[in-house]
Order: sequence, then C-alpha cells, then structure tokens
Amino acid sequence: MQSSPPPAQPGDQSQARMWNMLCHLSALAGYIIPFGNVLGPLLIWQIKKNEFPSVEEHGKAALNFQLTVLIALFVGIIAAVLLSFVCIGFLLVPVVVLIGLAGLVFAIIAGIKANNGEAYRYPWSLTLVK
Repeated sequence: MQSSPPPAQPGDQSQARMWNMLCHLSALAGYIIPFGNVLGPLLIWQIKKNEFPSVEEHGKAALNFQLTVLIALFVGIIAAVLLSFVCIGFLLVPVVVLIGLAGLVFAIIAGIKANNGEAYRYPWSLTLVK
C-alpha cells in the first residue's frame, strides 16, 4: 500500500514557489526536446501536485497555455503550407514566429510571477485540462 507524501509545511513556501516557477519555465524544454513545452509542465505538475497544493494550479495553467500554443503553431504551420500552393503562405510565417515568441515570453513572465508568490493568468489560454 502506497502512502501519500506529507502535506507541505509553512516553512516550505520557498520550495513551493520554486516548483511553481518550474511548472512554467519547464516549458522551455520545448526548445530542446520535441513536445518538451507540454511534457515539462505535465511532469512537474504530476510529480509535485500532492506535495505542494499550489503546484496544482500553476501546473494546470502552464499545461493549458502550452497546449494552446502547440495547437496554434500546428494550425499556423499547416495553413502556411497549404496557402503556399497559392503563393500567399509566406504571409503566415511571421504569425507563426510571433506565436512561438509569445509562448516563450509569457512562460518567462509566469515563472517570475510564480517565484515571487504572485498569481499569473496567461492571456488567450484555452482551458483544456481542468
């Protein structure tokens, strides 16, 4: 029989903030590992959600935003490829680049806010994981 980890102690606030920050910043793994932007927040959320209750909220927020970014990138790339057959697909390339850049910038902002103990709500994020 497996026992659950002990609940977080009041002195563990700095550790909780660190794990909250890592929920958001682990999305940067997507620049090294394919789909790392989704796998990073998912793994941290699943591993630490019982130990630190605040990781539950931050992990879901980071995962939902990174799934939104992934969907937007796929749609943008597919649209750019399909529209390239009529010679206007190149117009969507800057949009795809901006989506990727927004994913990077908003993840860093959220990580900084989480480390400061502040709540952060991602803009334009779908709620896919509840």
